[in-house]
Amino acid sequence: MKLRFIYLWVMVILFWANAALAGPYAPAAGQPGSTAIYKDDPAFIAWATGWVNYNPGTNVDEQWQTPEKALGKAEGTSYDIVCLGRGGEITMTFDVPIADGEGWDFAVFENAFNDTFLELAYVEVSSDGVHFFRFPNDSLTPSPVGPFGSVDPTNVNGLAGKYRQGYGTPFDLAELAGVSDLLDVNNVRYVKILDIVGDGTYLDTSGDPIYDPYPTTGSAGFDLDAIGVIHTAAVPIPGAVWLLGSGLVGLIGIRHKK
Repeated sequence: MKLRFIYLWVMVILFWANAALAGPYAPAAGQPGSTAIYKDDPAFIAWATGWVNYNPGTNVDEQWQTPEKALGKAEGTSYDIVCLGRGGEITMTFDVPIADGEGWDFAVFENAFNDTFLELAYVEVSSDGVHFFRFPNDSLTPSPVGPFGSVDPTNVNGLAGKYRQGYGTPFDLAELAGVSDLLDVNNVRYVKILDIVGDGTYLDTSGDPIYDPYPTTGSAGFDLDAIGVIHTAAVPIPGAVWLLGSGLVGLIGIRHKK
């Protein structure tokens, strides 16, 4: 009886210890309040169609350096990705620009195999491919994380890689509205993903250190599966098509008069 009593108290202490470590942000995919968006969600109407400036960092094998694997729809697997390496980056492009709509506008997919082995990255957007603007972000992980350590998603906000494979981390362009005349949130043509080296040398918006699994090798750093688009800019009608349509309307009007 005494052993059972001690066991129950240990469980209670562990429960409250874990609760104390939990942060204020949205929890893992599938949990109430999560902002994770599944890859097959009908909200996605487009995906990244091209890439520029792939600059892999260190500790990434050549087999993972295939940017084309980040094009199109998210696969939600461990292998169909491009790895950024430690401190690397890539910029994804889109046939139709992303626009600021109601709620989330796009989502970034990583290949984490569970809810806590989270490799994180900054997300920046641009209208012209020259001037990029970073989403505000916050990391509350209190101490360094080993190569197989855990990151509680409730301690992460505004960083890609918050959710496991198959689930995108969403971003709302409204957060960057008015940040600069050089950014048109209704004409975002470029999304840059920059790996965060998780040893605490990279900082969040508040200037606090960001920790994620470190060091890792072979496929170190952020693994990009895809970028899904929820809101796009209106596609302008080509002049020739407009003239053709106007002509048809005119012909219909003439016939109606006869």
